[in-house]
Amino acid sequence: MSQTWNQHVVKKENKALVLNTIKANAPVSRASIAQTTGLNKGTVSSLVSELLNEKLINESGTGESSGGRRPVMLLLNETAGFTISIDLGVNHILGVVTDLRGNIVNERTITFSNEDLEEVLKHLHQLIDELRNEVPESEYGIVGIGVGVPGVVTSDGEILLAPNLGWKKVPLKDILFERYRVPIIVENEANGGAYGEKVYGVGQMADELIYTSISIGIGVGLILDGKLYKGLRGFSGELGHMTIEKDGPDCRCGNKGCWELYASEKTLLEKARENGYKDTNIHELVTAAENGESKAIHLLEELGDYLGIGITNIIHIFNPEQVVVGNTVQIAEKFIMPAIEKRIEKNAIGFNKNDVQLNVAKLQKYSTVMGMAAFNIEHFFEAPDKAVISN
Repeated sequence: MSQTWNQHVVKKENKALVLNTIKANAPVSRASIAQTTGLNKGTVSSLVSELLNEKLINESGTGESSGGRRPVMLLLNETAGFTISIDLGVNHILGVVTDLRGNIVNERTITFSNEDLEEVLKHLHQLIDELRNEVPESEYGIVGIGVGVPGVVTSDGEILLAPNLGWKKVPLKDILFERYRVPIIVENEANGGAYGEKVYGVGQMADELIYTSISIGIGVGLILDGKLYKGLRGFSGELGHMTIEKDGPDCRCGNKGCWELYASEKTLLEKARENGYKDTNIHELVTAAENGESKAIHLLEELGDYLGIGITNIIHIFNPEQVVVGNTVQIAEKFIMPAIEKRIEKNAIGFNKNDVQLNVAKLQKYSTVMGMAAFNIEHFFEAPDKAVISN
């Protein structure tokens, strides 16, 4: 029994390896797959036949030959299934449908303000229902739903604490699975953003990447040694709540003087109102700064300066290859990035700051949803035979 089970596990792992090799290198021949993976040609041929029968890959013409018959090339069948990926923010929900290569084929956004858990869940269900109804017909249907949330999330998909939403102990994964009956992944939104930029965005070449998600609050996602780092219980990255002023104002998390109280979009807009910008938003504030309004310029540069303080601490702690600034504040790139760089130059230790690359997120508002899509796709590729078909 044990030997049979071990053989099953090895075959499953090899099959996932072949599938991911085709995804990464297509168009690719069977011989190239064997060379890349180290599997023997017979094993590759057998697994490729299974993947063809399961309609996860396609044959597509012939390639160049180094002698003998021209090899038949293999492609990923990227429309064999689709994912639904969600960025659940404090005042909005962004949802996208992607194919198995991560191409966005549909998207929707819902905005709201100051609503309780039940109302936000209604919005979330509405958005997912609308996206689900528009998913194209396919062999495997919806292979997973992923949701990124601004809070502390357990490995079981329970939101322990989302202070800016006012949520505690919300079993979101269970709630969604009960309704949709497909694989569900719930993750911290900054972790999703970090993974999105690593897989599809500006961080594809970096093995040590720190993603800072700056919006109503601040979250941080960590890619260390090429992998998402989550800590002992999955709670790492809550650096928006590191103390930068010991006697600072109270934070919703229960701490005082948290970084996000000085460097978030919420704080920026509060200061804007104090300076005469009534009922404004970050887009209007950036427009005012671009029109030369000195107060708006000062507010954005001050935000960048405080961001630079926290990012300098991050550089000292992790010695990263790359720091990515993402989420809503990146639209103020022109004003905040020079201020961040100036603060890093002033405060960071030389041998740390010399190696780090500072970038804004390439995926812009899609960083988190693309990370959630990547999680969904990888989970499906690990065991496509166990996928739940739902259109």
